[in-house]
Order: sequence, then structure tokens, then C-alpha cells
Amino acid sequence: MKILHTADWHIGKKLHKHYLHQDFELFINWLLTLIRKEEIELVLISGDVFDLANPSAEARRQYYLALKKLSLLKCKIIITGGNHDSPTMLDAPREILEALDVHIIGGMPQNPADCLIPIRNKKNELELVVAAIPFLRDSDIRAAEEGVTHDNRIEAIRKGIEATFTAAAASCKAQYSQIPVIAMGHLYAAGIETSDSERDIQIGNQAAFQASQFGEYFNYVALGHIHKPQRVNASIPTFYSGSPLPLSFSERKDEKRVLLLDTNNGFEPTSIAIPTFRKLNKISGTLNEIKAKLANLTAEGELTNLIEVALIEENYDAYLIAQLDELVTSFSAPKLEIVKHRASFKNRMKETGQLFENHRHLEDLKPQEVFDKMLEQHSYDDRTKALVTQAFQEIVEQIHTADHL
Repeated sequence: MKILHTADWHIGKKLHKHYLHQDFELFINWLLTLIRKEEIELVLISGDVFDLANPSAEARRQYYLALKKLSLLKCKIIITGGNHDSPTMLDAPREILEALDVHIIGGMPQNPADCLIPIRNKKNELELVVAAIPFLRDSDIRAAEEGVTHDNRIEAIRKGIEATFTAAAASCKAQYSQIPVIAMGHLYAAGIETSDSERDIQIGNQAAFQASQFGEYFNYVALGHIHKPQRVNASIPTFYSGSPLPLSFSERKDEKRVLLLDTNNGFEPTSIAIPTFRKLNKISGTLNEIKAKLANLTAEGELTNLIEVALIEENYDAYLIAQLDELVTSFSAPKLEIVKHRASFKNRMKETGQLFENHRHLEDLKPQEVFDKMLEQHSYDDRTKALVTQAFQEIVEQIHTADHL
């Protein structure tokens, strides 16, 4: 049997005010082609289907349309809830979607055995079992206790997660002895690489789950939550498929992928790269360096490429900030768009209170003295300094005049 592992679709995601609806449509179309080509029979989606617990109407439309298209390919689909998902919202249409061979476990059932989904092959033979464990919230894995400390709460969460997977394994062993088992999970495993777009879970990721706690019963563990695709150091094949789309600029260099298992060859997955639909670019340097880099930039993929610009200069200069703003406002290139820009200076400007000796107070100084000190921190040429000084003096004069009216 061929099985596809994916996760963290984050339907409805917005990146710097840009909705990724088009990106998701292109991914689904690519995925449909892959499923047909590889004759995949089972698709696992390990949590964070949506980006928000209360997704928009457009995000819901994309979700149901994707499930409809996938179900037409006659492949079984299993979806678990993630920390971004609302268990209630995901579970609501469960009975209807089961008619399309879509199985959803949005929130953890009270009985771990209810997470077990038997999978039959084309010959109607029991091929394997999926322990579809969703994101485990505090209420799922520990009882409220009086006098709980920070340390024992972390330990309680770790033990609660371990107990859940252990209970699922025990149920599998009791009901489906000698049948291969795949576990699904949505959690933060110790020792993995993260990105900026993941939301901290379980006490700010401090209750990291040790991979050894999965045990050795499962044949494969299909994880979600971490957006960078990677293997977890465990005694059994344990993988994060990663998100199919880059969800932050920190993910711009990640190779986005899905994982393909062929049980005829065991449970080591094959990585299949997802095409780049929209490139994310991050440009930094001096103003002149940024101008040169923007001029040499070319778009990749079908969609408009997004750009972050970071100005880095030695000395603070308000004029450089104005030039950067003008550059961003006037920038125009085919399928390229600057969505964020910022400026930083290696030699930070001192606050006015730090410019003078300790025995001198600001209220004892003349405005011109403070202005001159502040002006010294700028690398203006003489002409600019003269113009700025003249403008300042005119403002001071206007203030004095207004005070005497």
C-alpha cells in the first residue's frame, strides 16, 4: 500500500497581509497529480489544517473543495487536529465526510481506542492500522491538581503524551495483533529545528517530547507542527513532513516536501519535493547594496514573489530612512513585491539624556544645544546640516512667536 504523509496546511494563512489562497490551490492541484501518478491509497494529514481556529469562509471553501477532489481519486484520507485547529469545528462534519472516506479526529477522544482506524487494501484485506492522535491539550493529558508547580506541570505533560501513545499502542496490540501500525501526532519533539511561523505549545515548547517515549511498537510515526521537514532521532521511523508551503520568511530556504511510504518496501519514506509556487526573498545591506540586489532580482514560480528588505548602515541617518521608504514605494518589477522593510544602524543613536555629562540636566540646556548634540550623531554633509539647522531654528522661532501671541 502506498501512503502519503503531509501536515500543516494552514489553510487561510496570511503572510504580510498576503493570503496564500492561490498557493494552496496550486499545491492541491500538484498533489492530485502525484496521487494519480503514484496510485496512493491513503493520505495522512497530521494537524494544523487551518491557520485559525475560526477560519474564514474562503478557507473553509478551499478545505472542503480539496477534500472533494481528493475523495474522487478513491483514496482514504485521515485528518487529525493541530494546535491551530478547533477540535469542535473539525469534528462537526465527521459523519458526512466519512461517506467520502475522510476520517477526522479533531480532538482526543476519551477512549484512546476510538483513535484507531483500520485500513483495508484493494482486496479488502486488513493492511494496517492508523492511531490518529491529534494535538493533545492540557485537558487531554493531565488532571487539574492543587499546588501544581512549573516543573511538575512540564513533567506531567510529558508523561501524559507518553501515556496516550502507550495506550494507543496497547489498544492496537489487543485488537489488531500482528498488524502494522502507523501513529499520527502533532507535538514538539526534542532536538528538532523550528521556524518563526510555529506557535509555541505546551508551556512554550518546554515540555518537549523525547522521541524514545514513542516506544518501539509503531512502524512509523507521522508528525505535524514543525514546518521544516526532518527526521526525528528515534528507534522507529519518525518524521515531520513539514508544511507544504513556506509560511514565513524564515522558511524561504526549506525544501518543502511530502513523504511517500510503500509498505511493500517497509516504512522508510521517500521524500518528494513540492514545486516552488512563490519565492520569498530577503535582501539586506546598505542602501546602495539593496538597490543593486533589487535590480538583479528575477521572479521564480507562478505567483508574485514577496520581498523583505533590511537596511543596515553604520550610523543613524533619518535621511537614509526616508530614501528607503521612497525606494520601497516606487519599486515596481514584474511579479515582484516588497511586503516589509526596516532599517537598523550598527552605531545606535544615543538618547538625548545620554548626550551630556551627568551633572547637566536637559531642563537646564537650551534647545539649540540639544539639537547640535543630536545633529552630531548624523553623517550629513555640510549643506544638509545647514538646511536641517535652518529648519530647526525656524520651528523654534515659530514656537516662541506663538507663545507670545
